[in-house]
Amino acid sequence: MNVEFLYDFGSPNAYFAHRVVPQSETRTGVKFTYVPILLGGVFKATNNKSPVVQFAGIKNKLEYDRLEIDRFITKHALTKFHWNNNFPVNTLAIMRGAVAAEMDGVAPAYIEAMFRGMWEEGRKLDDPAVIVATLKEAGLDGERLAARTQEQAVKDRLIANTDSAVARGTFGAPTFFVDGEIYFGKDRLRDVEEAIVAAK
Repeated sequence: MNVEFLYDFGSPNAYFAHRVVPQSETRTGVKFTYVPILLGGVFKATNNKSPVVQFAGIKNKLEYDRLEIDRFITKHALTKFHWNNNFPVNTLAIMRGAVAAEMDGVAPAYIEAMFRGMWEEGRKLDDPAVIVATLKEAGLDGERLAARTQEQAVKDRLIANTDSAVARGTFGAPTFFVDGEIYFGKDRLRDVEEAIVAAK
């Protein structure tokens, strides 16, 4: 069974999903495959916008979104989460880094370091020096991974991941695919689990 989790570190909802996915993996016995995409590229290709921009003129909409986030945080005891004062952060470099980390076999440590840095520690992760320092603190080769983000193969794979995601119906993050069936948003994890169980 192929269960994919399409993510971008700039999405707080992707962070929330990242924190809850291990519970889903434990309950279902199925490992999720993390797939880095560039959310800005997805938005451009689908004419989508972030909720902060999209719902700015809609009375009560952003307030309700914040309420749902607070409920999710409480439900899953995500007490380390903090809004990043540097938001929005340009994630191009760190998403390329995610591709490089995947190629180098260190993706889990890289993903954890970036999500933690972005949404628990409030780091400015579009600053090259901050990126390298964050990776070094996680025991990773920050200079190597930073250098690899300039390699054409890394750039091409992130573009390919993003284009493929859009072609399959993605318009935001987090997005999940269960054997090709799409589910959008952190609140669909229960549906993802049900689909996994039904297909086993």
